[in-house]
Amino acid sequence: MRLLVGTTNPGKLAEIQAHLGNLPIHIVPLGHLATWPEVAEDGRSFEENALKKARALADFSGMPTLADDSGLEVDALGGAPGIHSARYSGEDANDARNNEKLLQALAGLPQEKRTARFVCVLALCLPDSRQRREWLFRGECEGWIAFAPKGGNGFGYDPLFFYPPFGKTFGEVDRETKGRVSHRGKALRRLVESLPMLLPLLRQP
Repeated sequence: MRLLVGTTNPGKLAEIQAHLGNLPIHIVPLGHLATWPEVAEDGRSFEENALKKARALADFSGMPTLADDSGLEVDALGGAPGIHSARYSGEDANDARNNEKLLQALAGLPQEKRTARFVCVLALCLPDSRQRREWLFRGECEGWIAFAPKGGNGFGYDPLFFYPPFGKTFGEVDRETKGRVSHRGKALRRLVESLPMLLPLLRQP
């Protein structure tokens, strides 16, 4: 069975492949398509954005599609950057600028007021041509925002996200270690647990 994975983020793709690699699924990265529609992430929640991407890409490709929306929620910032995590520092945002803006927003706050969580919502969707079916899988991971970036692993806010059980940021651990506890790892495990029931539906022409 072919499954389109609706991301061009190499870090996300690697995490998804690591969890689904041993299943009877042929993963088709979005970048393997000649073209694909741009989907505006203008929903009001991670669920809305993930579903919007999965639906559009499934209908375009005709393949079952997995898409995600994920981000960082910081309690002291009222849940920001949240669904705007990737574009937190503006339209020309990148990881370094986003991290710098976050540190500035939390400047002067002590550790106990820097609590945060990563959130990931995966949307699995069949195209409309195959009698649209869709499923959602959510994962969260609690931690706090460090006072400076540490570690060169991962992507996004990983160097700033301190995970207390490890005593390290996500940027200081390898992908396999992070995947055991991360928001995306939890959502992917929920997906994998459901796949024995879902595969017959996904394989139907």
